[in-house]
Amino acid sequence: MAVRPTVVGVPLPRTWPKRVRTAAVHAISLAQMSLIHARSVAANSINARIRLKAEIDRLRQEILLLREDLRIKDVRMAQVPAQRRPHYPPVERLAILELRAARFWSQAQTATHFLITPATVASWMWRLDEEGPQALVQISQPVNTFPEFVGDLVRRFKVLCPTMGRTRIANVLCRAGLHLGSTTIRRLLKDKPRPAASGAASQRMKHIVTARRPNHVRHSDLSAVPTALGFWIPWLPWALPQRWPFCWRIAVVMDHFSRCVMGVGVLAKQPSSNEAQYFLDRVIADAGIAPDHMITDKGKQFVARAFRRWCRRRRIRQRFGAVGRYGSIALIERLIRTLKAECTRRLVVVPFQWAHFNRELAMWRSWHNGGRPHESLGARTPDEVYFHRRPACHAPRFEPRRHWPRRSRCAAPQVLVRGRPGTEVALLIAFRHGRKHLLLVTIRRAA
Repeated sequence: MAVRPTVVGVPLPRTWPKRVRTAAVHAISLAQMSLIHARSVAANSINARIRLKAEIDRLRQEILLLREDLRIKDVRMAQVPAQRRPHYPPVERLAILELRAARFWSQAQTATHFLITPATVASWMWRLDEEGPQALVQISQPVNTFPEFVGDLVRRFKVLCPTMGRTRIANVLCRAGLHLGSTTIRRLLKDKPRPAASGAASQRMKHIVTARRPNHVRHSDLSAVPTALGFWIPWLPWALPQRWPFCWRIAVVMDHFSRCVMGVGVLAKQPSSNEAQYFLDRVIADAGIAPDHMITDKGKQFVARAFRRWCRRRRIRQRFGAVGRYGSIALIERLIRTLKAECTRRLVVVPFQWAHFNRELAMWRSWHNGGRPHESLGARTPDEVYFHRRPACHAPRFEPRRHWPRRSRCAAPQVLVRGRPGTEVALLIAFRHGRKHLLLVTIRRAA
């Protein structure tokens, strides 16, 4: 007679079911921390195959995470009955059909991906060539007196650069030769106007500029850039230190008058006062002149005695910015936010190698100073203000409206018309150093 073996149970705490989900979430974050450390070692390996293997492993994980992200969002939309789901606009219906053609999807596959029925996809295909404002599938149409290609140009620009606002799009196109107002761009993008604020909140505080010339006042600050989309590590002591390979420390110096980025430094950990002085010495050497005033926060690097002596030796008057006040330390804080939004967060992953990350920041700095217009500078770039160059937005403009009087006013700044009114133009978009987040816009006459 067979004897059944006795299974000995593992003793568990009484409250373990209440903590198992918390433990699973924390275990995932700890595993991610281990992966970051392992990939950082592989990224700096002298063996090219190891570096390639680490990159492939990271890309595979990124694909799986994106698929899970889309699956979660689809589950939420699938909870809504099909009759109550929001309808796709006519323009998006055409985009779905174009994607179906590119993917070689059947009607059932298309319906599954976009949470619609196969009959809906069949009706879109049947009515694809309908014309008129009531057509089920449409292409984008202009909504103002400008020609059709102007509206399509602005909308394409917004699709390629979704993070740009109306004013910045107007400034970029203005520098390229096409003057459009921010309200015109809002109409072209079919944007709903925001309700105006009432009372004292609607009045903007007048900006008092303290800097009188370039190199008069400079700002300096430090920040941390994560290498893996965040700092969320719950366990001590790993939750305390923020250093490489989990994040990089960056130091930024900005000229107040021209908004020019004078220097960007990359460090593996929180810098000391001596390291901050060495970085600022390099910035001064590159610029060839020291500022009259240096505005910083009250970090330990900037309140040390050694830093105060360094300022006195170079005849720099140190000042501490007032937190939350307009025109003070907020300028450098906004610049760091722009750096993260337009550079580091656009990268698939922040490089683990110092040379690669430093090269990315150098390319962003060159583009920011030479190719990015600023609203506070009147659509001029920092280099144009710093080096006293003629702004590109003051060059003669294109006028696409055929019957527009040449002497009539246009969107600011007021410039002459290039050639004859009614010119058809084409939008040319390039990327500096092949980086999709470093955008260069050119407008030329259409052939």
